[in-house]
Amino acid sequence: MIPVYHRPLITYAFDHLMAAGVREFIVNTHHLPAAYGAAFPDSVYQGAPLHFRHEAPVRLETAGGIANIRDLTGSDPFFVYNGDILTDLPLQPLLDEHDRRGNLVTLALRSAGPALHIGLDQTTGKITDIRNRLGTGNEGTHLFTGIYIVSPEFHEWLTPGKVESVIPIFLSMIEKGERLGGIVLDEGQWWDLGNRTTYLEAHRMLKAQSDTFPAYATSVPPAAVHPDARIAPDATLTGVNVIGPGAEIGAGALLEDCIIWPQAHVAAGAQLRRCIVRSGICAEGTAVDADL
Repeated sequence: MIPVYHRPLITYAFDHLMAAGVREFIVNTHHLPAAYGAAFPDSVYQGAPLHFRHEAPVRLETAGGIANIRDLTGSDPFFVYNGDILTDLPLQPLLDEHDRRGNLVTLALRSAGPALHIGLDQTTGKITDIRNRLGTGNEGTHLFTGIYIVSPEFHEWLTPGKVESVIPIFLSMIEKGERLGGIVLDEGQWWDLGNRTTYLEAHRMLKAQSDTFPAYATSVPPAAVHPDARIAPDATLTGVNVIGPGAEIGAGALLEDCIIWPQAHVAAGAQLRRCIVRSGICAEGTAVDADL
């Protein structure tokens, strides 16, 4: 639900998937589940139904989260899409590869990135190891994007109610010769926004290179400063600052490479560098590399 250019990050995932033909969504929630109801009060996005499934009292991890929605996924293959990524990589080749190979699961991969943990045999299209957990000597050659296609039979590998990652299950599938496949999709942009560094960097890149803004989201990147934000005439903005609707920047404030969420405030005279100011917060004084 974090804002990216004035929109919840999850809506970029919705748009990306809808461009690939998806018409219905299931969202696993845990932290602050009421935020989803506030953002989508009718449980609909652009005409597509949204089903929210809360994980409580504990977060079920990736495999547990899939097991938790078995009654909602139906009899057709479905996408799994991590909630902390922003990307416009092409999804049709992933669908085609899954169908052509008859895979149980097919991972979308990239050949470069910060975490090359997946071993892939590009001749067979099969995943061979993950971080050398199976002792193949292959620490990994490809990045897992957090997007994959799952056939409904995958549910038979899962235990409802169990807190469990998909990684041990994937490794067991490899050992048993099950079809765990992958396809390399190096086109487009991909960011993992799960940490503040990449969150800030993605905003800078989207601002600097308008052609990197996801085409499915908008043909023109929105203004970095929302028209409903209020900026004091003598405030100083340097670098790339993204300031959301309803935000207020006080007199004499200095902002450098900051993201100010909707309805956040920066007090008069505050000096912020590479900071993120959350909704409802009033940032005062001097801060560097801080989440406020």
